[in-house]
Order: sequence, then C-alpha cells, then structure tokens
Amino acid sequence: MTKPVKKAIFPVAGLGTRFLPATKTMAKEMLPVVDKPLIQYAVEEAAAAGIEYFIFVTGRGKHVLVEHFDHAFELEQLLSQRGKTDVLEELRKAIPEPGRVIATRQHNPLGLGHAVWCARSFISEGEPFAVILPDDLILSETPAIGQLIEAHAQVGGNVVASEEVPRDQTNKYGILKVQSDDGRLARADGLVEKPKPEDAPSTLSIIGRYVLDSTVMDKLGSIGKGSGGEIQLTDGMAATIQDGVPFHGLRFEGTRFDCGDKVGFLKANIAFALQRPDMGEQVAGFVKEMAAGL
Repeated sequence: MTKPVKKAIFPVAGLGTRFLPATKTMAKEMLPVVDKPLIQYAVEEAAAAGIEYFIFVTGRGKHVLVEHFDHAFELEQLLSQRGKTDVLEELRKAIPEPGRVIATRQHNPLGLGHAVWCARSFISEGEPFAVILPDDLILSETPAIGQLIEAHAQVGGNVVASEEVPRDQTNKYGILKVQSDDGRLARADGLVEKPKPEDAPSTLSIIGRYVLDSTVMDKLGSIGKGSGGEIQLTDGMAATIQDGVPFHGLRFEGTRFDCGDKVGFLKANIAFALQRPDMGEQVAGFVKEMAAGL
C-alpha cells in the first residue's frame, strides 16, 4: 500500500525572461490569468487534491510569492469597512493554514532537478511527494495532480502527467520510452530529456505534474549535470527506473496551457474567462467579433 501524498514542491526560482519586460520586477508566477496569479491556481489545484504542505523553491526577488499566501491586514480591513465581503472571503480562502507554506532557496540556476533537490530537507525517506510547475496551467474538472495521486495509489513509484506531442517538437520535452500502454497509463522503462525527433523513443511527453518516489531525491544529489549543463529531473527519475522503481506516464483529463509561452498564456486567459459565469458570455461575443473580422 502506498503512502498518501501530502507535500507538493513548487519550483518557482526562474527569471521568466520570455515575458520581459513584464517580469523585470514581477515574478512570472504572479502573472494573472483573468484575475488570479498562476501560483494561486497551482496551490489551489494541490489543495483540492489533498495536499497539505506547499514547498516553494524560490530565488532572488520571489518573496512576493510567499507573501501572496499571507494576510494583508490593511487591505482586509479596508475591504471589510467597505462591505466587500465576497472579495474578502476569496482572499482569505486562498491562504493555507499557518505552518503549511514553506520556502527554501535555489541559489544557482542549475535546472529543474536541482530545484527539486533543494527541497530535500522537507521530504522524509519513503515519503512520496508531488511537483507542480505553475507554468503548466491545466483546465480540468478533476485536479490534474489529483489524477496523478489517484494513479500513484494504484501503481506506486513515479507517475508523471503525459500527453502526445508532434514528433518535430520532442526536443522541447522529456520523452518516455514506453514499455506497455493501456491508452491511459503507459509504463516506461526509460526516458530521454529533449531528444531530437529522429532519436525520440516515442512522442509521449512529460508535462509539469509529477508524483515521485522519495528515492528520486537521492539520485538528484548524485547524478551530476545532464542536458544543457543542468541537473535534470528526468535523469533522476530515469536512475530510479534502473533500481526497479515503477515509472508511469498518465494521460490526464483536461486541457493544458503552456503559460511560459506568450501565446499559451493568452489562450489560457481566454479559456478560463470563458468558464466564468460573470464574464464568459461577453468574452465569447468579443472572440466571435474578432474572428469575424479576420
């Protein structure tokens, strides 16, 4: 029987250079989709899936991410005085219980695997944990990380969110070497970080949701640098496969938006706005008008 997944790591130390100048003084994870920052979507997804501890791996200038999940007493008092109870309740609802938000630093930009490893002190031996990349925003009825946690309870080991990508784009993703596949869960006996299309073992990619065995932490501390001169999370996971730890890719239910990309970010804003009862109809009308004028 697998242990429950109660901790999630959020690697948020990146500089967000693709969104300059907007991210010159603003953390990219604070970019809003409609009226909520990316990091809040990620934390709310985790909380809805039963995660209790939220571990932020931050860098310079990222203190605002932690502060976002704290009380803003002057603002809350002002909203209360003006009778804006609905807004006040939304703000308070987003704040985890005291002691649930943890922050540590990634001092050097040595890759995703290194960022995850920087949180090693908060993960006990034998304790599975989640990793959520806020740049990957997923619109789904069931929280995407919750779908992975459910699959992990069945198969154990490492479970990652996966989706098919065009073969000419395999060099942008970690790609699974598929051993068996039932159409939903694919068991892999290897994975490759950003392979050339002609070298890719499949077109089943890894996107920013993971439920990982604690042994990944040990591997990340010893594997050294890989592709791009960085410590790759995919290399750490691949090393555990060699030790017999099961590895599966889950084709999750939902639509993923790459909010590290400008077009993906704009698509996410439209898609999430269309889901909102207070603005969906107006946004749909505007989109139709713009499309008709093309």
